[in-house]
Amino acid sequence: MRVIRKYANRRLYDTQQSRYVTLEDLRRLIIEEEPFRVEDAKSGEDLTRTILLSIIIEQEQADSEAEVFSNDLLAQLIRVYDMTSPLPLSRYLEQGTQLMLEQQKRLQSQWKQAMRNTPLEFMRELAEENMRFWQNTLNQPGQADESGNAEQHEGDASEANDANKDNKPSS
Repeated sequence: MRVIRKYANRRLYDTQQSRYVTLEDLRRLIIEEEPFRVEDAKSGEDLTRTILLSIIIEQEQADSEAEVFSNDLLAQLIRVYDMTSPLPLSRYLEQGTQLMLEQQKRLQSQWKQAMRNTPLEFMRELAEENMRFWQNTLNQPGQADESGNAEQHEGDASEANDANKDNKPSS
């Protein structure tokens, strides 16, 4: 697990990479699912939770359209803390969020699979499929139509094929 040390001057130091990092750097680690622990440089106290909350606050302030925590939701969370026997909200939120993320990944995977071909590739495949259909249809032995003229249609198709052969340029 990567250890990040927080110094009195509020700077964060990544001990694995031997460099100072920002909250944005830590946010990227979270997105990349890289585990880390933030600890106080002097006392060794675990500050990870506080830093994670700081990252959330920064996210909420940076993009008002992507706001996750409305004022009402924040007020409700504060009320949960004041309950005599608080709800197991943490576990519920963790499980619900994990389920939502898994569903999002599944949908993205299905979308990528559905869009695996470019529009041109799709059109090429469609054209090839249509060509096979028409070749199979034209090359089938004559089938009797309603008037029973199977031989007539077969002869017409054969004459059309011969005419096409004559019109083709020689290689």
